[in-house]
Amino acid sequence: MSLLDVRDLQVSFGRSRTEAVRGVSFSLAAGQRLGVIGESGSGKTVTALAVMGLLPEYAHVAGSVRLGGSEIVGLDESGLARLRGNTVSMVFQEPMTALDPTMRVGRQVAEVLRLHQGAESGPARQRVIAMLDEVGLDDPERVADAFPHQLSGGQRQRAILAMALINSPDLVICDEPTTALDVTVQALVLAKLDEVLDASGAACLFISHDLAVVSQVCDQVLVMLDGRIVESGTVDRLFTAPEHPYTRGLVATAQLDRAEPGQRLPTVDDFYAGAPHG
Repeated sequence: MSLLDVRDLQVSFGRSRTEAVRGVSFSLAAGQRLGVIGESGSGKTVTALAVMGLLPEYAHVAGSVRLGGSEIVGLDESGLARLRGNTVSMVFQEPMTALDPTMRVGRQVAEVLRLHQGAESGPARQRVIAMLDEVGLDDPERVADAFPHQLSGGQRQRAILAMALINSPDLVICDEPTTALDVTVQALVLAKLDEVLDASGAACLFISHDLAVVSQVCDQVLVMLDGRIVESGTVDRLFTAPEHPYTRGLVATAQLDRAEPGQRLPTVDDFYAGAPHG
């Protein structure tokens, strides 16, 4: 049985019913790591927000999203609240907007425990310190007592990861979690994410536009374009033998370090021109 089963998901916005996701279907098993790649506007984040039940009221959602046996589409807020933080959690792209700048980091992570498990302040703090240490933060007590602006970008993102994992969810959704970080810090955060996912056994839905990043974390990949899935397969297969022109373009542009001096660099359009979108 799949942990997450998405069938014919369709999402549109406003009176004009502008389509952002069009007939997306996929499954995610317990412990599996599935990457979703594609350019900005391809529907990656909207799909993830649909799984979390976090789309705005003016979004029109059709199809089915079943998480741990519960149907997300049409579920009321109280039902969604029971799933968020326990069954599923999310790591957002920009930690400074995900964290409350007026609250100490430890208090924000502990709030997840108090909200979902009724943990008291003393035991909650102990668990927070342990979780901050588990995600690779040096001096976790100092980090817990700091405000977000007193931490580096990599430290803030690891604190968000601690918040997402502290209730041992079955599924962690990562939406471009390293985009705001420099390459060195990005590598450290990805390595720690890989480590804690292994330790927790949580499944991961990892959203990115960066194939190299996805290849470090995921086993399977979906390629999205214009709100549709245009290709899917293992990381190894997509990197070595992509089938859709758009995927071939993504792979080629991800290997620009192999270009010779003076060589014209390829673009996605070189592979995609004239091919159907979908």
